[in-house]
Amino acid sequence: MTSWWHTERTRGVLEVLRAQGVATVLELGCGQGDVLFEMLKLEGLEAVTGLEPDAAALERLRARLPAGEDRVTLRAGSALDPPPLPAAQAVVMVEVIEHLDPGHLSRLERTLFARLDPRLVVITTPNAELNPLLGVPAHRRRHPGHRFEWDRAQFGEWARGVAARAGRVVALSTLGGAHPDFGGASQMAVFTRPGGS
Repeated sequence: MTSWWHTERTRGVLEVLRAQGVATVLELGCGQGDVLFEMLKLEGLEAVTGLEPDAAALERLRARLPAGEDRVTLRAGSALDPPPLPAAQAVVMVEVIEHLDPGHLSRLERTLFARLDPRLVVITTPNAELNPLLGVPAHRRRHPGHRFEWDRAQFGEWARGVAARAGRVVALSTLGGAHPDFGGASQMAVFTRPGGS
């Protein structure tokens, strides 16, 4: 069953894509397609490419696609070293970066902003500050596959550093609630080019 937090994260990402008027999207770490299927509902969406390293998840996604759905392209591979991919106006990573080794984030940065170079990049990740309210012990993370979880200050520091190096503008926000002290369950960084080009 889809959680309320997942629905809110997805809604936040879709609102950004809708506001930016993107027609082509690349989702890195698309999993079984929960976000991808919601993107297909966006008015004006012409093509979406999903990249996923887990072959079993990719096959489940492929099996879920309606017959004749020709806007979707699926590729197997890692966000750190992706295969050749169709050009896209936006790249989306929803709750993916926390599954990467922190030492590899510079590789991800080069992939996103040097190799793929879309006009819009949207990244969401859990907000560690909310973990105690979710019953997550201090010595654990929300998911065993998470290599790290950042609080809002850590995520903001990383995102602003990326934006400065890539010549982008970044906007930060919370998703999935807004506790007055701890923020939301997730957090989002939206990277755009200065002037919106």
